Amino acid sequence: MKPSLHAETHEVFNQVPSLDGANLYRLDLPLQEWIRRYDGAWAHERLSAYGALAGGALMQAGFLANENKPVFKSHDRYGNRIDLVEFHPAYHELMRTAVEHGLPSLPWNDPRAGAHVARAGLTYMHSQAEAASGCPLTMTFAAVPAIRLQPNVAEQWLPKILATEYDPRNLPMEQKTGVTIGMAMTEKQGGTDVRANTTRAYPIGLGGPGQGYELVGHKWFCSAPMCDAFLTLAYTDKGLSCFLLPRHRPDGTRNAFYIQRLKNKLGNWANASSEVEYRGAFAWMLGEEGRGVPTIIEMVAMTRFDCMVGSSSLMRQALTQAAHHCAHRQVGGKLLADQPLMQNVLADLALESEAALALCMRMGRALDHAHDAQEDKFARLVTAVGKYWICKRAPEMIYEASECMGGAGYVEETIMPRLYREAPVNSIWEGSGNVQCLDVLRALSKEPGVLDALFAELGDGHGDARLKAHIQRLKADFADTADIQYRARQLTEDMAVALQAKLLLEAGNATVSDAFIASRLEGRGRVYGTLPRGVDVEALLARSTPNLL
Repeated sequence: MKPSLHAETHEVFNQVPSLDGANLYRLDLPLQEWIRRYDGAWAHERLSAYGALAGGALMQAGFLANENKPVFKSHDRYGNRIDLVEFHPAYHELMRTAVEHGLPSLPWNDPRAGAHVARAGLTYMHSQAEAASGCPLTMTFAAVPAIRLQPNVAEQWLPKILATEYDPRNLPMEQKTGVTIGMAMTEKQGGTDVRANTTRAYPIGLGGPGQGYELVGHKWFCSAPMCDAFLTLAYTDKGLSCFLLPRHRPDGTRNAFYIQRLKNKLGNWANASSEVEYRGAFAWMLGEEGRGVPTIIEMVAMTRFDCMVGSSSLMRQALTQAAHHCAHRQVGGKLLADQPLMQNVLADLALESEAALALCMRMGRALDHAHDAQEDKFARLVTAVGKYWICKRAPEMIYEASECMGGAGYVEETIMPRLYREAPVNSIWEGSGNVQCLDVLRALSKEPGVLDALFAELGDGHGDARLKAHIQRLKADFADTADIQYRARQLTEDMAVALQAKLLLEAGNATVSDAFIASRLEGRGRVYGTLPRGVDVEALLARSTPNLL
């Protein structure tokens, strides 16, 4: 037989159709509902437009940006030190689209009811397309409250920070149409323990808030070194202080900010993370001298919120991919999505995803009402609770979703490996799990009314005896202060699931809330796919499976 007769060895069939071009907003009923619930309905068309971009052009750009990592260029061809990071055009497309649609600026430029909720929805979809670009977007957004503390610096920088124009050129701020902000806090000898930092700040003149200093030292982790300025920490004679360090000095010359190398990371490939040195780098002091941590916490609180949103986003995209796959893939002549055990797994993943989203959107509402004392206390506590719990749940949930796809979920042509690599970063960045739990205890012990705000939010169980009993146990656990630090993770988890259960109950979809409470408050399972009998898995799947919407 002629070899050419065997050029085609088999027929390709039982394959899953592509999701390319899907509108990530319109296929996500839970997202639409939670946006409306917390005053974001006015942004419906804006969100829908971005959903089309995120599921189409930005999704493709995300693959390209990860396949072509940023490259550090220390010198130009003449031997001059330039300290530049070069990116693939796809990365700039992601950044430009996000900035032009207000992801770093919307609540500050248009602070109406639901602004933080709408912006969280935009971020939620953007991070599904490509999460690593979210690092500079988040820091630019989150820097605003800290920079506002210093009026003379804010007057100069905020118009460019809040501009909806992306300008990646390495030029002095005055010559640019828009700027991005990064952050550099940790040093190699201390990490999270910033009190162990050794970087020093020396006043150029009189010194004090808003004045110029020169910084000498290093940062072991500088996020997004291509940004135009960085919030950073350094010691003065009065203690650890906060500074805004620009890439260029006020006279337009390059600042003494030197990139040592880019980090070779597990994930987050499209973003550049670096080690840097300050060799007399110019910076302005922000806030009170010696009060650097409270000042920069203004930024950290917002970035922690975005860690919640980012992890929820990764979970949602993993669910979308797994549910779409199972809705079209046959095993044994029957669709995977119609097989009982797979229905149990997918419905469980859908519950996890929606519960994470609900807590994020409730946090967004608290930020929209930060002037309210109750909401402010709620946000102070739940930022740490939510970051701990959602970011912890993401890697396991994404792994399970990947397993639903079998070998197809393990290859780079799908987005699943990238989602899995990305998942741990949100738990580590801005304080790992233990740091969040200790921050929960700190808020409860040092800030009056925070625990009361939590239990005011939880109420009496909203008519559900199981949630009521859980809340009572939680109160008893807080009343017992013995070895409370040892128990901090369990307490934080119990707070998180209580809040999620309450929010789902309050939203009024009994199918969702009953399944969540039955599995999270009463369930015995330790892995996904252990929902108890009686859960309406088909209704949960219809709510979350893209091909049915």
